[in-house]
Amino acid sequence: MLEIKNVCKSYSLSQRLRGTPALQQVDLMVGPGEIVGLFGENGAGKTTLMKCILGFLRYEGEITLDGAPVTCRNIDRLSFATSEHSFFPNLTAEMHRQFYREHFPRFIDKRFTGLMDFFELPMHKALRGFSTGQKNQFEVILALCQGADYILMDEPFAGNDVFNRGDFYKVLLGILEPNETILLSTHLIEEVSNFISRAVLIRKGQIVGDVTSTELEDRGTPLMDYIKQTYHYSADRVSRALDDITGGEG
Repeated sequence: MLEIKNVCKSYSLSQRLRGTPALQQVDLMVGPGEIVGLFGENGAGKTTLMKCILGFLRYEGEITLDGAPVTCRNIDRLSFATSEHSFFPNLTAEMHRQFYREHFPRFIDKRFTGLMDFFELPMHKALRGFSTGQKNQFEVILALCQGADYILMDEPFAGNDVFNRGDFYKVLLGILEPNETILLSTHLIEEVSNFISRAVLIRKGQIVGDVTSTELEDRGTPLMDYIKQTYHYSADRVSRALDDITGGEG
């Protein structure tokens, strides 16, 4: 169980001053086998939350894995796929495989080969020569093959076409083991609505919604409608903006 208790994070230009809160008293529990979509506007705190979970950022509060704090002893139970690219650009995919085999005993070699074939990525080409989309695909592959229990993905499909994304969701559902957990941050809400088992909504650093796909089905409410209702989305937002810009002409 991944438990996040009363987590707060602020960014400040000065250590003496308390800056703008990025996370405010976040409480969240994510269990084994869940596929959780983390949704929110730009700047809502999605990436900050993931980086706090991974220990990349200092924060107030508590984050634990099965009751233990995240340290060098259990960090291998977490993996991270991000479009910021955390691989070694001068190494080939094959070299990365060898590196991961040595450092992650639970590395899933068969899955690595299968996903490389699925995305049609070259094994013996330095990563610096990959396109942006290919780099993002490779980052996802590494995260999925590390052998982690909790796989965090932050906008992992930037630069990928709709066909690759759609097919990948289907492949991912087919390869995940029952104990593997996905926490996926994305703006492609409608694309993942049939993929996730739970939606967590964050706004201005606070959790404002948490619902399972089953609950939405029982209500007869599409995921996008639930998000709009929770965020109090104004349907006339565009028309009001155009009126303000054009002075009502048109």
